[in-house]
Amino acid sequence: MTGLAFDRRRVLAGAAAFSAAVACGPAALAQLRVDITSGVVQPVPIAVSPFSGDSPAAQERGAAIAQVISSDLAGSGLFEVIDRRAYIQTPEELRGQPRFADWRQINAQALVTGNVQAPPGGLLGVEFRLWDVFAGAQMRGLQFDAPEAQWRRIAHKIADVIYERLTGEPGYFDTRITYIAETGAAARRNKRVALMDADGSANRYLTDGSFLALTPRFSPDGRRIAYMAFRQGPPRIYVQDIDTGRGSLLGDFAGMTFAPRFAPDGRSLLLTLAQNGNSDLYMWDIATRRASRLTNDAAIDTSPSFAPDGSRIVFNSDRGGRPQLYVMNRNGGAAARISFGEGRYGSPAWSPRGDLIAFMVIKGGKFSIGVMRPDGSDERLLTRSNLDESPTWAPNGRVIMFSRQSGSGRRRLFTIDVSGYNEREVSTPTDASDPDWSPTLP
Repeated sequence: MTGLAFDRRRVLAGAAAFSAAVACGPAALAQLRVDITSGVVQPVPIAVSPFSGDSPAAQERGAAIAQVISSDLAGSGLFEVIDRRAYIQTPEELRGQPRFADWRQINAQALVTGNVQAPPGGLLGVEFRLWDVFAGAQMRGLQFDAPEAQWRRIAHKIADVIYERLTGEPGYFDTRITYIAETGAAARRNKRVALMDADGSANRYLTDGSFLALTPRFSPDGRRIAYMAFRQGPPRIYVQDIDTGRGSLLGDFAGMTFAPRFAPDGRSLLLTLAQNGNSDLYMWDIATRRASRLTNDAAIDTSPSFAPDGSRIVFNSDRGGRPQLYVMNRNGGAAARISFGEGRYGSPAWSPRGDLIAFMVIKGGKFSIGVMRPDGSDERLLTRSNLDESPTWAPNGRVIMFSRQSGSGRRRLFTIDVSGYNEREVSTPTDASDPDWSPTLP
C-alpha cells in the first residue's frame, strides 16, 4: 500500500499531532453520488460496519468510531444507515475486499469499513475505506493517526471525507458550536458561554457564570470567541482565547457595545455601540485598537454580518419604520434595503457560500427562520414556531442552526437543511440559545 502524507497539524487544545495518509486502492470506477440539487432528497442507503481491531480494546473503539460516523451521516438527512443486524460479513471478514454480493442483498449502495490499531502508549491508528457496492470498487481510503483521546475527531473527519466524496460538497461534522448555556429561574437566568462539538458531545463552559454573557461569535480560525458581557459598568464586548482561557476587553467605549462579529480575515470586528438612546455600527481594528464609524443614523442599527469575501455587510435597522435588513459596503456609506415582506426582520447571517442570507422574522405572532438572496430576492421561510431566532451557518453553507423556545419556556438548539427539510434537535445539557458555528477544524 502506498500513500501521500498530509501535513501534520495541531489538534484541539493539545500539542499532539494529527496526520493522515491516502490509502490507494482500485481505481474508482463508480459514479455513486448523492443528488442534493433536487427539491426532494432521497437518502442513499449506506452500511457502516464496526471497524475491526487488533485487540478487544481496539475493537471496542472501532465500534464506537463507526457509531459516530453513522450518527453524523444519518443526521445530515442525506444518508440512510442500514441496521447493523442485517450485515452478513463481520468486521474481521472485511479486512480485505468485501463480498459485494452480500451487501447488494441488503440494498447497500455504499459501504464503510475500517480497522483500528491501538498499541499501548502509542498513537491510535484508524484506517477506513469507502466502497461503491454496485460497482465493486473502492472510492476512498485514508489512514489517521492521533492520540487515543482524539478518537471522536477521527470519526468526524472520516464522516466529512465520506460526505464530500458522495455529495461533492465539504463536510461539516468536524466543527464546534459555541452557544449560551442557560440555567435557573426565568427572572434570574444564569447565562454562560459554552462550547461543544457539532453533534453535541464534549460540552464545556468558557465562562463561569459570575456574569451574564450573550451572543458568542467565533473568529475565522476558530481559536477565539467574542461575546458581550455584563460585568462592571455598561455591557461590553470581550474576546477570549479558547485554548488558554485568557480574555480581554475590546476597547473602552462610552456606552454599551454588543453584537460582535469578526471580519473574514480576522483583523477586525464589527460591533454595535449604543449611546444616548441610539445605536450605530462600528468597525474595530484589532492591530491599531481603533474604531471607525460605519453608520450615522437616528435609527437603531445592529446585528451586522460580513459577506464571506468581506466586501459587504448585512445588518438590521428600523430606519424604515420597523426592523428590516439592509446591505452596505464594508466601509459604510449608503445602505440598500433588501427585505420588503410583512413582519419585523432581524439576526441576519451571511452564508459562507455568499449566495444566501439567513434571518429571523416576526410575523403573525410567530418567529421564523428564513433565507433570501443578498439582493432580497427568493425569500422563503424554513421554520415557523413560537420563537425561532439566532440563525448560524454550517461552514459548507448547507445547514442552519438556530435556537427555539417552546411554549413551556425551554430553549433548545435545532438544525435544518437550507432546503427546508430534516429539522433536528441538537442535544445540550442545559437550555441553549445564541449559537454560532465554527469553521471546519484544522
